[in-house]
Amino acid sequence: MILKRIKFQLGDISDANCYIIQDEDTKETMIIDPGADAKEIEDMLNTIEAKLKYIVLTHCHADHISGTQAIKEKFGGQILIHIKDEEGLHNRDINLSEYIGAEIVTFHADARLNDEDLIHLGENEFKIIHTPGHTHGGICIYCEKEKMLFSGDTMFRGSWGRTDLPTGNFVDIINSITDKLMKLPKETIVYPGHGKSTRIGDEEPIYLELKPKKN
Repeated sequence: MILKRIKFQLGDISDANCYIIQDEDTKETMIIDPGADAKEIEDMLNTIEAKLKYIVLTHCHADHISGTQAIKEKFGGQILIHIKDEEGLHNRDINLSEYIGAEIVTFHADARLNDEDLIHLGENEFKIIHTPGHTHGGICIYCEKEKMLFSGDTMFRGSWGRTDLPTGNFVDIINSITDKLMKLPKETIVYPGHGKSTRIGDEEPIYLELKPKKN
């Protein structure tokens, strides 16, 4: 499997990550969170001779979705987002495009995801993990075979996503991380929506301290 990361700045948001994953045998390709400069993504897709199958959005905020429509128009691919975040693709108050100083975003998904849905690139299988908290339809994307997790804005290196934005909830995000993500193998590499990668095992101590102590 080929994995590429492209970093963007959009409006007032910096260091947003877009990931491009490709199965080397079939050239089937998935983009996760094309948040801005479509030209840079397009150049990479052309370089790796991509057959774009999916554009997967971990949540509906503008800094993760703004390049989506331009990519789809040139390369095709299905736009996928969790069913609870689909409204944000065409609601500026939810996707925060004006709030962060970006152009207004509005488009529709091709399909809506649910918890534990499976998507495939060649022989590689990716499981959708619904992780509400940053938004109520936030997801992570997990590949057990490659021991990798794309965490969107649910979990970062040393922290978690904001919960003071529309549909955010602090209790939900902590429960999503402790009840779902911390149960993944410790060696799983986490590729977040912002900042540097980490591992589940390295993040575990942060969340253990937030869990109620047993008598």
